[in-house]
Amino acid sequence: MTYHCEQLNPHACKSYLIAVPGKEEAVIIDPVIDHVNDYANLCKERGLHLTQVIDTHTHADHISGSASLKDIFNCDYVTYVNSPSKCATFRVVDGFSWDLLGDIPVQILYSPGHTKDSFSLILPDRIFTGDALFLDDGGAGRDDLPGGDPGMHWETLQKFCQLPEELIVYPAHDYRDREPSSLKLQKETNPHLKKSMESKEAFIHYLEDLKLGPADWMKDVLKANYACARDPKAAWIPTDAPACEVKGTIDIGANEVEVASIPPSVLKQKMNSSEPPILVDVREAEELVGPLGKIDGVIHVPIASLSRKITDLEPYREKEVVMVCRSGGRAYTGAQILSMAGFPKVSVLAGGMLSWNEL
Repeated sequence: MTYHCEQLNPHACKSYLIAVPGKEEAVIIDPVIDHVNDYANLCKERGLHLTQVIDTHTHADHISGSASLKDIFNCDYVTYVNSPSKCATFRVVDGFSWDLLGDIPVQILYSPGHTKDSFSLILPDRIFTGDALFLDDGGAGRDDLPGGDPGMHWETLQKFCQLPEELIVYPAHDYRDREPSSLKLQKETNPHLKKSMESKEAFIHYLEDLKLGPADWMKDVLKANYACARDPKAAWIPTDAPACEVKGTIDIGANEVEVASIPPSVLKQKMNSSEPPILVDVREAEELVGPLGKIDGVIHVPIASLSRKITDLEPYREKEVVMVCRSGGRAYTGAQILSMAGFPKVSVLAGGMLSWNEL
């Protein structure tokens, strides 16, 4: 089956136009409201009429353009059956299949984890994964936003691992100019897929240690999408913020930075020396008063805020800095960020507070 697939946006949010040569009908997957006029003009130039707009999930980092395009083209607005959207006209379920544009076989795969209404579209040669799976070191969409569930995400990744490996992955976001590639390659390069090969419990712990904490503005975006907002200014959104990617807040190159770790016993000795290291705890505020507690004298900077609060740590640039979290994952990310910012002596508390409390 010959068909045309084109990515339409110039930034991290990805929207895809699908059309069949010789036909006037077309479909757009995950449209962004800021480009609704661009989409409409493109269709007019090419003599295309949208028959369907599809949202793979309720977006938290941008307002969907689906409601506006539905009004312009009088087309169906497709979501998953449990989507909170108030204006969807066509709701799909797991396993549902149909011929897109009358010619392209498509199967729906329920893909929750990032959200509870996430689904993927499986075509003969590719899969549109929404935020359930990104490319390469991008991993996948965050599970610490409203409706996220790491356990359900693990189950989704198990489904992906059973699909034909030659399928090309087309995600709803990419923040690093990665190119779509096969599921086979993703199994080798994507940390989420690799980690999903371990137990569900291990995967959940892996994600819990990478969580960034939802930004308040994202809750406003979700509400706007629930209400089918037609106004691009219905919610304030930072410009092209890498908000949905687990490690999206890290500067380009930081993922490659190797960071040293320090055992709890060694850190304890250093804390009793004449020049103790500076401790930076990157957990959320509620975790510091939770069962694991905190280390006396620690500086608290949540991982989601670290990149923009590096100047607050400037007085400690030349000192030894040890990053702390629950078990090491977020602390490692934080150490990468500080290392990229030029802090020369940064390490991670090995095993985090879990190991510290075993002393």
